[in-house]
Amino acid sequence: MLSDRQHRLRRIRRPSGPLPARAADDLRYIRETMERAAPFTAVSGGGQILLGITAIAAAWFAGHQHSSFAWLRVWLGEAVVAIAIAVLSMYRKANRRGLPLFSGPGRKVALGVAPPLIAGAFLTFVLFHTTTVSALPALWLLLYGAGIVTGGAFSIPIVPVMGVCFMVIGGLAALGPAAWGNWFLAAGFGGLHVVFGTLIARRHGG
Repeated sequence: MLSDRQHRLRRIRRPSGPLPARAADDLRYIRETMERAAPFTAVSGGGQILLGITAIAAAWFAGHQHSSFAWLRVWLGEAVVAIAIAVLSMYRKANRRGLPLFSGPGRKVALGVAPPLIAGAFLTFVLFHTTTVSALPALWLLLYGAGIVTGGAFSIPIVPVMGVCFMVIGGLAALGPAAWGNWFLAAGFGGLHVVFGTLIARRHGG
């Protein structure tokens, strides 16, 4: 016969649920925790290089336009192309590695990058309609760099470094002659993307 104390101990030690179900829940919790803590590694170096090449081409075309509206139209077209390249290249790399793109660290990166870009879109509209187009290169470079720094905090270490470099070029564009704005854009969106894209491709698997 078991004593009352032994009965109580057996009730305490008895599992609260079937072992396989509890093990599956524990594994799911561990996997989700690791995904949230892991850096976002689906940044595509090849995509960054392609983005830089299209930006250099856009700078050349924009430099040959004869009105501020035509110049802006070239760069807005480049922005659409750049977003498509970035999303598609990250999607391919994430699929190749079996990584989630818009969950865990990917969601954190998106939430860090999106607010400065949205602010930049509205400020672009305001500055164009107040004929302050010369301020746009500095604005775009600074806000894009800020978004890369904040979003890149959840990615591989080289990404926020790239964001800081964008902000440096944006600061130079703000202080430099307005006539150089288009070439600051070429150096930033073109040159920096090619340089850092090459480094990412070599060090982080494409």
